[in-house]
Amino acid sequence: MLIQHNPFLSPTFTAVWSKHFAAGETLHTSDFLPSLKFTKHKKLPLYTNVGQTFTKGINYHINLEKTLGFNNKVFLIYDIPGYFEVNTQTTNDIGLHRSKQYPGFLIDLTQFKDLNSYLASAFSKSSRYKLKKYKKRFETSFDVRYVMYKGAMSRDSYDEIFESFRQLLEKRFHDKQITNNNLDPKEWKFYHEVTYPMLLEGKASLFVIYDGKKPIGVTLNFFSENILFDAITVFDIDYAKFHLGSITIMALLEWCLENNLKTFDFSKGFYDYKTRWATTTYDFEYHIYYDTKSILARSIALSLKKFFELKQQLRQKDINEKVHRLTYRFKNRNAKPKESKTYVFTEITDDIAVDDLRSLSLEKPENRDLKLMVFEYLYLNDDQYRDIIAYAVPNTTDNFYIIGKTKKTLATLAYETDNQKHQN
Repeated sequence: MLIQHNPFLSPTFTAVWSKHFAAGETLHTSDFLPSLKFTKHKKLPLYTNVGQTFTKGINYHINLEKTLGFNNKVFLIYDIPGYFEVNTQTTNDIGLHRSKQYPGFLIDLTQFKDLNSYLASAFSKSSRYKLKKYKKRFETSFDVRYVMYKGAMSRDSYDEIFESFRQLLEKRFHDKQITNNNLDPKEWKFYHEVTYPMLLEGKASLFVIYDGKKPIGVTLNFFSENILFDAITVFDIDYAKFHLGSITIMALLEWCLENNLKTFDFSKGFYDYKTRWATTTYDFEYHIYYDTKSILARSIALSLKKFFELKQQLRQKDINEKVHRLTYRFKNRNAKPKESKTYVFTEITDDIAVDDLRSLSLEKPENRDLKLMVFEYLYLNDDQYRDIIAYAVPNTTDNFYIIGKTKKTLATLAYETDNQKHQN
């Protein structure tokens, strides 16, 4: 696919990335690779493309008629998607190593007229029923809004959403007990600064799912002329029972189809959900151009190729994830073992003297377990969160009354730590 307006090559993305990760450095250009800018290694004749691994896909073109100044140099270009149309023609004097790295996943939208036609093609009848059930139950239970912020947006609203975005990511990965690179302070500051001007330019967006006024799902997207790049996505894990991940994808697909986009790109990295939704898989490559006449350049290029091959082998063995889990445990040595929760709901037909009972606020942090139990109840019953009142049952700690518009229920909450689960 020919990419004419790559957002990761835009002046805004380039300037903000350089400010955060190459401050004070001179940016270099090459007549051989005229569409890219590079930073130079402090000691070696090694030039690396601006953006590095922060982009979701780089394309470029080669000018073989202008190779002067290529002597003794190596040019490293990160993250070229296999479906991008890139000319990698070389000469006897210019060599190229290609290093296959992360897998990529996308949905080719040109095959479908609307969301239903995509779902009919990608999922079985029973799976489509479940997806529609998740969405209907979610929208029945909560005060749901879907908003795509792209173009004009106030800075105050943007900052508020981005803060919610960060908090949701922290909550998500704390629950997974794994570190996340996006939450590194330097990296997060970059995304916070670069997204707003690109959003105003129409090259980025924030897709937000609201429960009332509260963001419970946020996706950061970037855009070329006909591609949506899903960069970072997160949802409030309290709503996990309602499958917000699938609901988010369906909403974004519907938006893409209505706006005549041709590709929904999940970008790099393997996750099970990507294999379920994608119509096409591809590979990200690193391209290493080098002066074949230079021993130093050949040595650097070959060393980089071997290094990236080793990284990919470790990645395929899930070493990266294991390291992230160990890093999390080291940073959170006092964290308590995760607890699994089970719920028992018993409908009550007798009257309850609620005036004698203590009602509980579901929004208080200390009542989060109770809130999750209510969410489980909502998933199973036709009721709305705003109509629910929860009461503590006297003389117990794990029994509660859930009173809604349609029924009265005795709910019992039980805990089991991960350690106990493995022992059973």
